[in-house]
Amino acid sequence: MSDKIVKNLNFGINAKDKIFKGIDKLTKAVSSTLGASGKCVILEDETGQPIITKDGVTVANTITLLDSVENMGAVLLKEAARKTVREAGDGTTTATVLAHAILHEAKNKLPEENPRVLKEGIDSAVKKVIKHLEKHSTPVTGQMIDQVATISANNDKHLGNLIGSAFKAVGNTGIVAMEESNESETIVDIVDGIQYEKGLRQAHFATDKDKKVAVLEKPLVLVVESEIPNIRKIQNVLEYVIKQKRALLIIADCDQQVYAALAMNKMKGNIKVNIVDSPTFGFTRKEVLNDIALLTGATVINEDLGDDMDLIKPEHLGSCLKATSNQDETIIRVGEPSEDVTDLIEVIKKKLLDTKLTGYKVQYEKRLARLSAKVAVVKIGANSEVELKEKKDRVEDAICATKAAIKEGIVPGGGIALLNASSGIKAQSKSEQILLEAIKAPFKTILENAGIQDYETPTRKGMGLNVVTGNMVKMITNGIIDPLLVTKSALINAASVATTILSTDCVINNLRA
Repeated sequence: MSDKIVKNLNFGINAKDKIFKGIDKLTKAVSSTLGASGKCVILEDETGQPIITKDGVTVANTITLLDSVENMGAVLLKEAARKTVREAGDGTTTATVLAHAILHEAKNKLPEENPRVLKEGIDSAVKKVIKHLEKHSTPVTGQMIDQVATISANNDKHLGNLIGSAFKAVGNTGIVAMEESNESETIVDIVDGIQYEKGLRQAHFATDKDKKVAVLEKPLVLVVESEIPNIRKIQNVLEYVIKQKRALLIIADCDQQVYAALAMNKMKGNIKVNIVDSPTFGFTRKEVLNDIALLTGATVINEDLGDDMDLIKPEHLGSCLKATSNQDETIIRVGEPSEDVTDLIEVIKKKLLDTKLTGYKVQYEKRLARLSAKVAVVKIGANSEVELKEKKDRVEDAICATKAAIKEGIVPGGGIALLNASSGIKAQSKSEQILLEAIKAPFKTILENAGIQDYETPTRKGMGLNVVTGNMVKMITNGIIDPLLVTKSALINAASVATTILSTDCVINNLRA
């Protein structure tokens, strides 16, 4: 008997209707959390325990619909949210609302339009809207940092101010991270550290499979400039680490056999380990490795220069307080800088003052930032597991949104930036008009969640309704703001998913018993 899965084929309107039903259901649940007056959602976890959240991506990730075709629609919509949170750290609910609005505008107003023509018009309008947003964005300064963090922490002023203070404490070269606290109070702790632009090499080394993050507490650190060709080369190191019952962070390029062997040992519970690639080839490669070694107390091993990996001793290993790797970067937290680090910082500062060559100046500035960087750790406290999980979601959103705001600036919040773009851009086609009409949706949803039905659409740029007070205000002046990067990412990803769905004419799903 064949073990192939029997498929069910859905075509045309029938296929799209089911996909749209799934999208409607997901959007209804997720959109209820949008804005200052957004509602909480109570979720049931795998153990049957309730979780209370206002985080759109958390709500979306828990939803699996009974009808498999409807569920495909929901999954496609989730992709817009996931991609937005990966790029900008926030904006998942906005991306969901926008994708839903684009689809329904197209379905209701241009049902017979050629999908290719629709896509061209929508993509063209997206570019115009982004240009409009960039033109009207404002750089982030002082108090605005607190306001961005507060909004993304679901208008929790205490959390927002705490996260804002963390960013101010570490400055432009610093890093802000978060972790759970054993206490009920949430605090900020400042430590020294380094942000290294190489992340998780393989999913096998992740300690949190869902978030694709590897966290090592107080690991030993091995820094190798040459490639590790086989597992035997570092056998002595591994035996020592296991004997000491410590974790191990390896910064090196490795042969595939080394990755496989260490992944297997990690899965068996023999060793806690993570491998992060060396910097890409170039004249800064040695510099970066030397800086990491200096900060952690390690010795850089290079067989090309005569070192022998077989002879690595415990004193060649460094250590750090914590090493956290995601898919993009690794944050290494260290203790107080050694005298060697302090001396090197002074040498680089002098070189920076003396040099007149732009290339060298940039290089010295980067190295100075690397060696003197601070890490602000937001330690999240709560009185229960339910409260802790909900607070972690909000803090993560707030940290990411604040990073995005510092990077590219801010625009008026409350859906006003997109509303202004909608009225400030002239559509050149019916397809462009679809997008320009759809981007009003976040503004309308925020008012709907606040129970406001009769409202006057603001005509002056940057003015909008404060849904908490009911007053018409200057949005940025009153701290009602969104990071530009978040708004852009939400729009781009929503349009991408929507145009993909609009070009679909056949859906094939597995037949279930």
